[in-house]
Amino acid sequence: MVEPIPISVVAIGPDEESLVLEVLRSGRLAQGPRVEELERRFAAAHDVEHAVAVNNGTTALVAALQALGVGPGDEVVTSPFTFVATLNAVLESGATARFADVTDDFCLDVACAQALVGERTRVLLPVHLYGLPADMPRFEELARQRGLAVVEDAAQAHGARVDGRAVGSFGVGCFSFYATKNVMCGEGGMVTTRDADVADRLRLLRNHGMRAPYRYELPGHNYRLTDLQAAIALPQLGRLATINDARRANAAHLTEGLRTVPGLRLPSVPAGRDHVFHQYTVRVTADAAVDRDGLVAALADRGIGAGVYYPGLVHDHPCYRDHPRVVADETPVAAQMAAEVVSLPVHPQLSRADLDRIVEAVTEVLR
Repeated sequence: MVEPIPISVVAIGPDEESLVLEVLRSGRLAQGPRVEELERRFAAAHDVEHAVAVNNGTTALVAALQALGVGPGDEVVTSPFTFVATLNAVLESGATARFADVTDDFCLDVACAQALVGERTRVLLPVHLYGLPADMPRFEELARQRGLAVVEDAAQAHGARVDGRAVGSFGVGCFSFYATKNVMCGEGGMVTTRDADVADRLRLLRNHGMRAPYRYELPGHNYRLTDLQAAIALPQLGRLATINDARRANAAHLTEGLRTVPGLRLPSVPAGRDHVFHQYTVRVTADAAVDRDGLVAALADRGIGAGVYYPGLVHDHPCYRDHPRVVADETPVAAQMAAEVVSLPVHPQLSRADLDRIVEAVTEVLR
């Protein structure tokens, strides 16, 4: 029987095991020195002065919006083609979500976002989808011109860069350490910023608003990350360049093998943007031999995992359709993508034989 090829693999090595054991033996399990070390190293890796660890990537988005003072009456312009955490964070802040369309690279369209900016707009929230950064220099300039804040949903883009500059440094960056991410610890998150005041507010928010024991400065939460989680993430952060290089190499191999397959649109990387391929996502177009769902089913029959991220726009789910703070703006490009996208395995644990088998299977189904 042929071994299955999963869409993702959770890889834990001896370095993670050793550091977790060290934390267990120390007796310091809650937020402590390992979290502080992770924050320092993550900030250095992403060209910022401050990184504040939190308990998951959704919390990172919520805390970022809270730290910026976003609330009822404000509007946040973001992408409809994303994981639902992006929208949920906006709603949790009390703000209203507006949706700009995306471009062919799956990222938020700057011109469409600009058209939605109005008197109530407070934040531009581009999503670095699948590991490809949005066009951040243009978003940064738009924010400067209109007096807006930028929050980057970088949950899938650890270590990605635009013109040599790290994501998470163009505004307030929000990262996830969920189990399948390029750096992971099961659950966890990080918020990056160059603004000392924002960082200070984030640290207060994550610890019940306390600056010192029983000295409460604002209504806060328990958003803390544990040292156990930091111990899992730290060795992976040290290997991040190697992890991302492996993903890029695997993506290049897939692209070379699939470039002539009819009905398949492959991911592209715009000039100046560094893709870290959290996912390798293709589009199955109308002229393909089978549709997207047919390809997924055929690959499953051949033991190859494929994921659909994401099968619908976030505001199309029934629980959001009549929500008073969800404005379902017209986004035809994003709607088409939601019907066509499928992600193929690209993780570092793939062998060359695995990659060849993926190429062969996709080619067989679509030819």
